[in-house]
Amino acid sequence: MIKQLFVSVVAGSVVCGLAACSSLRVTSDVNKSLAGSVKCQSFDWAGSFHGSSDSLRSTIANPVNEARLRSAIQSNLTTAGVHPATEHPDCLVGYGIGARNVVEGGPYGYGGWGWGGGVGWRHGWYGGGWGWDYPYVYQEGVIGVDIYDGKSKQALWHASVDQNLVGATGEKAEKKIQDAVAAIFTKYPR
Repeated sequence: MIKQLFVSVVAGSVVCGLAACSSLRVTSDVNKSLAGSVKCQSFDWAGSFHGSSDSLRSTIANPVNEARLRSAIQSNLTTAGVHPATEHPDCLVGYGIGARNVVEGGPYGYGGWGWGGGVGWRHGWYGGGWGWDYPYVYQEGVIGVDIYDGKSKQALWHASVDQNLVGATGEKAEKKIQDAVAAIFTKYPR
């Protein structure tokens, strides 16, 4: 009985973990009053990464990852019927990659699963639950895309996804960027 329960819990954890990896949390916002009057059929870039810090350029503002991000954005825009134009674009596209440390919990904070003390099987288990007594620190990454009206320069749409690129290079970084941008464009207003 205990072995079956353990196997069920482990199998459930693996399935939940795999499902979490395949879906990225996207947030999106639209300037509805402006979006109804602007039709994006062409775009140009609003800018590019700038930074003089070597640590910034080698991690988050990596110029190779910037090129990957621009390529993924352009591919998704083209699929949506928006094509590059350097003169008089309907829309301007901005983007960003970032990361920050997040601290959760504290002396009496909650946030992780653990089995508490129990008397034993004959007397019944109790005390299992959530919690720990120290802060939990993790890195949160984000990739964002912004679209602006090419004439007024006002924001039309913003979307971002939780995706951490710190330390990601090569094929791993390319896949993370492509997955993030594809998730972002599921929220693109059509």
